[in-house]
Amino acid sequence: MEQKMTTYKTSMIEHEGTHYALVRLANGEKRLLVEGETAVFRGDLQNGKLLCPLTPENAVALRGRLPWLIPTPLGLLTSFGFGDRIGLATPGHIAALDIVEGHIAPIFAQQSVRENTRIGRTPQQVMDDAMWGIFETGWRGSWGADADHIKEIAHVAPFVQAGYTFYTIDPSDHVDNEAQTDDLQTLRQKTAVLPWSQLATTLDELLATYCTAPIALHGLTLHFTEEVLLRALAKYGHALAHTLTITAEIRQQLTGRPFDLEMSVDETDTPTSAEEHFFIAQELLKRDVPVVSLAPRFVGKFQKGVDYMGDLAEFEAELAKHAAIMHHFDAYKLSIHTGSDKFSIYRVINRYANGRVHVKTAGTSYLEALRVISQVDAPLFRQILDLGHERFEKDRKTYFLDCRPQNVPTSAQLSNEALPDLLDDFDARQLLHVTFGSALDEYGDNLKADLSNNEAAYVAALIAHFVRHLQPFC
Repeated sequence: MEQKMTTYKTSMIEHEGTHYALVRLANGEKRLLVEGETAVFRGDLQNGKLLCPLTPENAVALRGRLPWLIPTPLGLLTSFGFGDRIGLATPGHIAALDIVEGHIAPIFAQQSVRENTRIGRTPQQVMDDAMWGIFETGWRGSWGADADHIKEIAHVAPFVQAGYTFYTIDPSDHVDNEAQTDDLQTLRQKTAVLPWSQLATTLDELLATYCTAPIALHGLTLHFTEEVLLRALAKYGHALAHTLTITAEIRQQLTGRPFDLEMSVDETDTPTSAEEHFFIAQELLKRDVPVVSLAPRFVGKFQKGVDYMGDLAEFEAELAKHAAIMHHFDAYKLSIHTGSDKFSIYRVINRYANGRVHVKTAGTSYLEALRVISQVDAPLFRQILDLGHERFEKDRKTYFLDCRPQNVPTSAQLSNEALPDLLDDFDARQLLHVTFGSALDEYGDNLKADLSNNEAAYVAALIAHFVRHLQPFC
């Protein structure tokens, strides 16, 4: 029997004699429609056209036909990472990009190992969800795929197999935060046991490199004393060695394919000083690590789902130093992690970075999904809110947060009309943000069904939210 369907007109494409389109069936399910050379696809024939489910196999086949659905390295272009924990946000992300009309290279497939573990997604699922959204909207520009927060060698293979092009190495577990305040004798003891053979240098060589004379950059002079160098070594030496290990593994598994690499030390207790930034960058680059993005730990607080917390003048002064170092090396861009909702600092970041910047967001698209749910399915939102209260203390353990859950009303204390206002409240945003894994585990199917049935509302919410993120970088 012929199935009724609606075609996403932006997806319609004729390529090398075959027609493709994305359609939506009456029950809300999406299918790929292929007319022409259909041999590599699997589906059901309907009036001479093949109606294909959105399976991994059909995703592979479509990428083989339409090369713009394959991610590529983005290099030093101004870039923006759109995390999507649900798998339905890419059309809204693209709509926001289309509105700002800026030269911003998007990363549509981005999910950390930690996030995938919490919600049971695989790198391949994240990639395919992004690809179907790209196909749906007719996007033809370059885009990237970020294997985010790789901490161990075992994390690499699933991302390589899924075709990721951007690898974020997170060696924060190997950063010695106590070195920030250690005395000189302790620093000497710690650096004496660094993996020097792996680092392929000696302390005497580093002292000669960094401590002989001041290092003059444009607008910034760095002064390395023995103590400053030893503090950088003690703090980041093991992290540097771990980054080299993971980089070698990525190179081996990619077998010559090009890729972008980021080193991230943002999830640590203490800020990265200008001297430490310079040390990390120089040691990576002189070892031919193909780093195109570096995420230091900036001063102030970069917390989930809320604006920057800290002294804005101090942030600008320190940012100016980090930007001067980045421009000196002219090989990578500054990466802003936990970058969503930091509206108070976007313009100053772009001014100093001068386009050499990558902004990474994750859960803010999920919060906009909850904004829609609060308006279209109040009972479901109430369940998610109450679950957030129940699971917050457990789920917050891997996050730096100032959330005060006692300040967030329970669902019984709120009218339906008041529910959307929670998405503009500091404490409520953080509570809902970090309990995403519990919420998707309990109510993921219902949440996705609601968003699927209210596609236009979700796209509109994402447009309103991400235009504010993107405009300062255009």
